[in-house]
Amino acid sequence: MADAPRTVLISGCSSGIGLELAVQLAHDPKQRYHGKGPRVGGAGKDRGGHGFPGPSAFLALFPLLDVCSDESVAQCLSCIQGGEVDVLVTFTTTPLVNNAGVGLVGPLEGLSLAAMQNVFDTNFFGAVRLVKAVLPGMKRRRQGHIVVVSSVMGLQGVVFNDVYAASKFAMEGFFESLAVQLLQFNIFISLVEPGPVATEFEGKLLKQVSTAEFPGTDPDTLHYFRNLYLPASRELFSSVGQSPEDVAKVSGGLDRAQVCEGDPPYRTPLSLGPRIQGSTPQVIVKVIGSARPPLRRQTNARYTPLTALKAMDPSGSLYVRTSHRLLFRWPRLLNLGLRCLACSCFRTPVWPR
Repeated sequence: MADAPRTVLISGCSSGIGLELAVQLAHDPKQRYHGKGPRVGGAGKDRGGHGFPGPSAFLALFPLLDVCSDESVAQCLSCIQGGEVDVLVTFTTTPLVNNAGVGLVGPLEGLSLAAMQNVFDTNFFGAVRLVKAVLPGMKRRRQGHIVVVSSVMGLQGVVFNDVYAASKFAMEGFFESLAVQLLQFNIFISLVEPGPVATEFEGKLLKQVSTAEFPGTDPDTLHYFRNLYLPASRELFSSVGQSPEDVAKVSGGLDRAQVCEGDPPYRTPLSLGPRIQGSTPQVIVKVIGSARPPLRRQTNARYTPLTALKAMDPSGSLYVRTSHRLLFRWPRLLNLGLRCLACSCFRTPVWPR
């Protein structure tokens, strides 16, 4: 007898990665999932404008979910039969693409404390609020899977993204700590860490911050932000950015044959572990379907050399000094390096298998 479909709650599925993930789960050939998500615009349609297929009309929609409101989260769960969630997918991605998450980019002196608090309220406390709501049911059933779409900025700080990176570091520490306890209840936590994700929102935000005033910021810092950081950021998204479709596929499920026996790894960069290439939604789909989900899964193999700089030197000096020199002293070399990362020859293994 086939297993009953699992109920998947997606906190942000109105557009971008969340919508792509919902579409891909709906098209699961084994029909393993029921979908639940907030009603926003065309969230109930796939890219072709068709309703989601699958058991019980895959995506059951309910009023807009505000992750910053206890009442909204409670109302959301009340719309789910029995209030039971098997898989929670909560989105707080990069500062330039968000479903439930928000970003904040710019010189620190020009950012208000209220704006900084909003980033933490949504990206960190919003995710915590959702987890607190679904956790009692998962513990009672002794099973569950929490998939948090974080960011590579939860692994390393990025210049002019100070507050956003801080919210991601908070998430990574919180969920890594929680994962130890929840394993005793047969509940898995997976942190999916996209690199740059190219969306319409990203383009609008880059355009907005390029003309923003940032009051209280000195002229030199404004010059560095507008004339060095912003061009480098555009080149980064152009060279190694992924589409929302790419991100979704990683989250949904590793093939069982690809999962090693024994405990799941704490960190598996795509360049070193099982070869899960593709979009962030594809990665999420693979993680959800994994028999033994990993704690961390990065979605973009082309970004791995940048995160490797930090892992190579426990003191952190290598990453900080290299990033400083590339951005402030050798911007042309930085652009050339990013274009090299985008070259297909750098994604072909050359070492013996």
